[in-house]
Amino acid sequence: MNVTKDIFYVGVNDHNIDLFEGQYVVPNGMAYNSYVIVDEKIAVMDTVDASFTHQWLDNIENVLGGRKPDYLVVQHMEPDHSANILNFMKAYPDAVVVSSAKAFVMMKNFFGNDFSDNRIVIGEGDTLSLGRHTLTFVTAPMVHWPEVIVTYDSLDKVLFSADGFGKFGALDVNEDWACEARRYYIGIVGKYGAQVQGLLKKAAGLDIEIICPLHGPVLSENLGYYLNLYNIWSSYDVETEGIVIAYTSVYGNTKKAVMQLAEKLKANGCPKVVVNDLARCDMAEAVEDAFRYGKLVLATTTYNAEIFPFMREFINHLTERNFRNRTVAFIENGSWAPQATKVMKRMLEKCVNLKYTENGVKIMSALNEESSAQVDALAKELCMEYLAQQDETANKNDMNALSNIGYGLYVVTSNDGKKDNGLIVNTVTQVSENPTKIAVTINKQNYSHHVIKQTGIMNVNCLSESAPFAVFECFGFRSGRNVNKFEGCEPLHSDNGLIFLPRHINAFMSLKVEQYVDLGSHGMFICEITEARVINDEKSMTYAYYHENVKPKPDTQGKKGYVCKICGFIYEGEELPDDFICPLCKHGAADFEPIV
Repeated sequence: MNVTKDIFYVGVNDHNIDLFEGQYVVPNGMAYNSYVIVDEKIAVMDTVDASFTHQWLDNIENVLGGRKPDYLVVQHMEPDHSANILNFMKAYPDAVVVSSAKAFVMMKNFFGNDFSDNRIVIGEGDTLSLGRHTLTFVTAPMVHWPEVIVTYDSLDKVLFSADGFGKFGALDVNEDWACEARRYYIGIVGKYGAQVQGLLKKAAGLDIEIICPLHGPVLSENLGYYLNLYNIWSSYDVETEGIVIAYTSVYGNTKKAVMQLAEKLKANGCPKVVVNDLARCDMAEAVEDAFRYGKLVLATTTYNAEIFPFMREFINHLTERNFRNRTVAFIENGSWAPQATKVMKRMLEKCVNLKYTENGVKIMSALNEESSAQVDALAKELCMEYLAQQDETANKNDMNALSNIGYGLYVVTSNDGKKDNGLIVNTVTQVSENPTKIAVTINKQNYSHHVIKQTGIMNVNCLSESAPFAVFECFGFRSGRNVNKFEGCEPLHSDNGLIFLPRHINAFMSLKVEQYVDLGSHGMFICEITEARVINDEKSMTYAYYHENVKPKPDTQGKKGYVCKICGFIYEGEELPDDFICPLCKHGAADFEPIV
């Protein structure tokens, strides 16, 4: 298979394997990918599993047509990719192995040979010229082993991504990429989200047109889709709105409560309810669901003064992979001394940013009137925001939304007649009560100011503390004139036709402009409220909370100049001009402080 004119696929499909890494069910097999770059010099990118030695060497021979490879680039030392290094070197003894220092230590451990006479040790930013093609190496430690490197070919703009962007399944099987890539990522790489985020930041500086992973298909179209999913997965953000119920049941009574809750959730507007019987389902699928959706209900029995073994295994999988940023609820069953909720909470203590529901369900042997009422209350709490998001069930005149206005941060949405737009503001104020008036102040340089002056309408979305930095990057550091800030998402709309955010807000208000006040650099829109909804009871994102907990700390080490207090942009120079405007967030010199 030609990846490009000079790059060829020489990998293999494995349909004999039943469990990948001894634990993941792979009904459609696996692909072990390897590539050859043909230029003045020839580089082979990685080897394949030990079961396919001769098929792989034949593939290389067929591509080269009598030529000999000059280099074997080893990006990752797991045996499904490195098992044939020694066989390759026996077939091509003049070739040179190119890899990281840690990889050569592992080669000595695996093969008793670190190829000290035929090797090039590379590190971050090192390059290798093949002629027209120049390979640049990027270190990717703990994605998901410490020796990992990825490789960028600047001529064909190809990223050889090692295990990144891989998936379960052989290449001769047609199946959905996201499902098996998600299960693969969360199961194998999920623990290392911070490291993947670091690699994504490095990749953002490269002009990539093709991604060649070590498992799964070559990706050459709509790369933004794959990069966005990897950003969601590695930042532990919510990918899909919905609720997962993971349960164990011995005699069926816990299951009855689970099924009753599932029906109540659907009736209360939950867009997706996923139920997993942990004793019978694919555990990896259940773990994948917990990371995919925003809310998780754990339901189990007290068992030997503990919890049922399958639930313990499930929670161990979650904590091992840094489960975080989710809402969690509990259903426990115990005939004489229920302990399950207490045990599960203790197991989840090391998880970051979990929100537990106020309501829970305690079953004493079997459902009764009291525990059924608890199921109802839990369903209503879990679905509060879904009810508020739907026109049929929302209270559109809930002035409690006003209590979520403070010195906080908001996304103001508008529409210029062609596309939706949004920007971050921090100046939203209730200026009168009878009649209720809201003032929103926006910098005149922002495109939204221009749009709202023309249309006279906007939505103010009150950000909650769950909002990640990605929200501020999207709506704060780019102009809606030049980009579509809602590309690739499925937003919700209020009665005025404008977008309100599906996540990371606790309320929104639709506003109609009644008066405009020119304040020099800014304009103030004084508005009436045409619609107000409370979405949930999460705390509002304050300016102080954003700076303390959300905004990344800028790297000022060894630098002299000024740093933007809003976005972290660093201006290097002795004096900051009085009229300087931050190129990222568009704030002026007053929002910069000296680097000390």
